[in-house]
Amino acid sequence: MEQKTFRRVVLKLSGEALAGEKGYGIDPTVVDSVAQQVKETVQNGLQVAIVVGGGNIWRGLAGSSRGMDRATADYMGMLATVINSLALQDALEQCSVDTRVQTAIEMRQIAEPYIRRRAIRHLEKGRVVIFAAGTGNPYFSTDTTAALRAAEIEADVILMAKKNVDGVYDSDPQLNPEATKFEELKYLEVIQRGLGVMDTTATSLCMDNDIPIIVFGIDEPGNIVKAALGEPIGTVVGGN
Repeated sequence: MEQKTFRRVVLKLSGEALAGEKGYGIDPTVVDSVAQQVKETVQNGLQVAIVVGGGNIWRGLAGSSRGMDRATADYMGMLATVINSLALQDALEQCSVDTRVQTAIEMRQIAEPYIRRRAIRHLEKGRVVIFAAGTGNPYFSTDTTAALRAAEIEADVILMAKKNVDGVYDSDPQLNPEATKFEELKYLEVIQRGLGVMDTTATSLCMDNDIPIIVFGIDEPGNIVKAALGEPIGTVVGGN
């Protein structure tokens, strides 16, 4: 993989990544590590937007599978992403990085509403923008949010940080020691093989808008910076 230069990136973090080894809640050590890496990325001249999941607090699908109304369960998941976003904002501002949280569901007392042009202006001024509350609609994942926001703000790439895995494999490397890691994949390959990089809606949106995805492990400190600077890392998804 040749090194590429990016101007504006969307970092997609799972909620589970923020939970650390505990597997639930928010691990301050992990959040601080992410904040320091984002700070270094910004200092390298990149514009950074972040989409964070809420699975460390609540998963909508888990709630609906137990009989809860799907829309209600998904709205609860969106609120979980706001909690994570505020924690990340605080950590970033503790290390002197100007940050704005924009929510797809209005809650003006704690965050700005999502406005595309305002988000782009914040990025141009060197601020980090965290997109919270998903798309504001049930039935859509935060993966789809990352793809949608990346398209809207004309990001060069989506950096998909994964926990306990350093790229995309042909099978689960936790279960199969013989699993083969891919260096590069086409969008259609991801969809046809059901590789689970992103959900199908998100992958299709990236394919339609030609937004590459870099899948890498977040467990090793410094990987966010390496991916943002275009260093060969993880698996690159792109091309038709």
